[in-house]
Amino acid sequence: MIPRLTWLSLALCAASALHSADYRDIPTDPTEGDAMLAAYFEKETRRLTARNAAFIENNTDWPAAQADLRRQLFEMLGLQPLPARSDLKATITGTTERDGVIVENLTFQSRPGLYVTANFYRPAKQDGPLPTILYVCGHGKVSIDGVSYGNKTSYQHHGTWFAKNGYTCLTIDTLQLGEIEGKHHGTHNLGRWWWNSRGYTPAGVEAWNSIRALDYLETRPEVDKEKFGVTGRSGGGAYTLWIAALDDRIKVAAPVAGITSMQNHVVDGCIEGHCDCMFMVNTYRWDFPLLTALIAPRPLMILNTDKDTIFPLDGVVDVYQKTRKVYEAMNAVDKIGLAFYEGPHKDTQPLRVSAFHWFERHLKGREIGDELTDASAPKIFEPTELKVFTKLPENERNTFIDEYFTKRVPEDLSVPESPSDWAAEKALTLNRLQNRCFRGWPAAGEDLNLSEDFRGEKDGMTFSRWSFDSQAGVRLPFYLVQPAGSETGALDLCVVNALDEKGWLEFLSTFGAGFSAAFPGLTLPETNAEAYEAEKGLHASQKWGMLYLPVRGVGPTAWTSDEKERIHIRRRFALLGQTLDTMRIWDIRRGIQALRSIEGADQPKLWIQANGVMAGNALYASLYEKDIHRLDLHDLPLTHQEGPEILNVLRFTDLPQIAAIAGERSQLRLYTGDAEKWSYLAEFAKKMEWPEKQLQIRKPEGKE
Repeated sequence: MIPRLTWLSLALCAASALHSADYRDIPTDPTEGDAMLAAYFEKETRRLTARNAAFIENNTDWPAAQADLRRQLFEMLGLQPLPARSDLKATITGTTERDGVIVENLTFQSRPGLYVTANFYRPAKQDGPLPTILYVCGHGKVSIDGVSYGNKTSYQHHGTWFAKNGYTCLTIDTLQLGEIEGKHHGTHNLGRWWWNSRGYTPAGVEAWNSIRALDYLETRPEVDKEKFGVTGRSGGGAYTLWIAALDDRIKVAAPVAGITSMQNHVVDGCIEGHCDCMFMVNTYRWDFPLLTALIAPRPLMILNTDKDTIFPLDGVVDVYQKTRKVYEAMNAVDKIGLAFYEGPHKDTQPLRVSAFHWFERHLKGREIGDELTDASAPKIFEPTELKVFTKLPENERNTFIDEYFTKRVPEDLSVPESPSDWAAEKALTLNRLQNRCFRGWPAAGEDLNLSEDFRGEKDGMTFSRWSFDSQAGVRLPFYLVQPAGSETGALDLCVVNALDEKGWLEFLSTFGAGFSAAFPGLTLPETNAEAYEAEKGLHASQKWGMLYLPVRGVGPTAWTSDEKERIHIRRRFALLGQTLDTMRIWDIRRGIQALRSIEGADQPKLWIQANGVMAGNALYASLYEKDIHRLDLHDLPLTHQEGPEILNVLRFTDLPQIAAIAGERSQLRLYTGDAEKWSYLAEFAKKMEWPEKQLQIRKPEGKE
């Protein structure tokens, strides 16, 4: 899980004055697109962290703030509405006793079919209920002959120590690398970008499993229900924070190597070393001290090693210092602690000693400085002794939990019964889009700073290049082609072509050779003479303007072509409470605004045209700009499962409904080889008595 020094990481370091020691003094030569992107991430991270820090420092009513923040966190973990507390169906499958410790192998279902495998450690001799630790594992693969024994086997020594020292301890497997192996790496390397659109993160599963683990512990007579603590390292450090932040039954928390700053993740590149279980779907644009603030004033000790490359020292200290301000405001500074031990990102026993002291003080009332009787914690059980299942249950849903854990809009959409029903549904959808999907957009009204950079005339066409600020620090070009000698205001029509990478190459092969001065520094592809002749014919016969808009990351602002790098670029956007597609929707909006700011360009009718996922982005952009006469969308995905990636959107709507909203405002032309899949939209148009020209579903040219 240690991040490599990727090209983007190097570019980010060049753009930022604040970064961890692992990335210092490395020479870089980023491209223009890489440099712009790096500066963008640095600036967005700085704005987000500054806003969060100001909230922490200026808040005067922490109990009220915590109630609102906790509601946000439940939502960002996919736990709103909270799942039903169904029957746990807890089952003990085996018991072993050794060296004064009894360990029970058990399982329960946190939701029907969602199995949690666990080991429950307790002293062989016990007099009354004991303080109890929920130990949440990090990623500790134990596999023998292709059979997973679960993370809990790797972390057994912690449960043993607690049982030997007067506690009971429930150690639970994680979804990833548990006995039933689910997935934590959806966006990291599995291409499941729809996780963001579903508002799904495996962090939510781990949080819910921890909540239900406490429910189970409350049924055990050996457990003191008023003295729950939680700890774990790495991924388990993060899950320690989720459960402590969400559930007040946790009285003491000691996360180990589980949290660092947004600066470390986005700017310094630590996100590249983490799977998705470490992150909420950051709808409300949190920095991580807001998570720890939810634990105050309960005792919290943050522990880490000093050479941890995925939880760097400066970021851990930053989180601690900001959280300490909350404890100070609540007169509980004695309840927060910070402990470091020398070493890398590794489970070392000396690091745990401070956590043991912390629990002894706050769950047993021992004094500061009291020595532990024994700080050692050997592994005394064989993996086979800790295995829960001899055969995995046939009804398990762990392996596809991402498909049902968060609620989503039904795949079989129902057309509203009446215009009034539709008006209410549409208003609710638009409100949710604004509040749950597009919170990462900049404030409206920023200056476009539009400039014309090139103008040339050839073969009856005027070709111009313009530049504008989509937002501060993101400067994009667009290219306008119109009949030679025509004024923009005298055109009958302007078509905005939102370009993806394929569209950019097609555009460049059409116009690059003829107007090469408009493309300084770019390598031009082989000319498509046929396409160029077609453009000449169009502008000779029609008073049309054709605008070509390469959104961020396309064309002149393209960044690295390394696929792994591009994955982590997209993950950075999401961690900042945006997505790449969300910001490209913004680019299309701003490109339209820039066009209309050209003298006379607000007069012609405006069409938007795009392909594939970019067609989905164009569809959304049309909802927020006035007087879009027509949308020509080629191969528009039917669902956000295929794209675009927009935070939370599948929890309440999908592309057919968005097309219905857009179709009330603009004429729709859908070019698809499968008209049947758009039956909802066709039925909707019929029900709402749209004019025939309002919706046309056509086969692409050249297809029967």
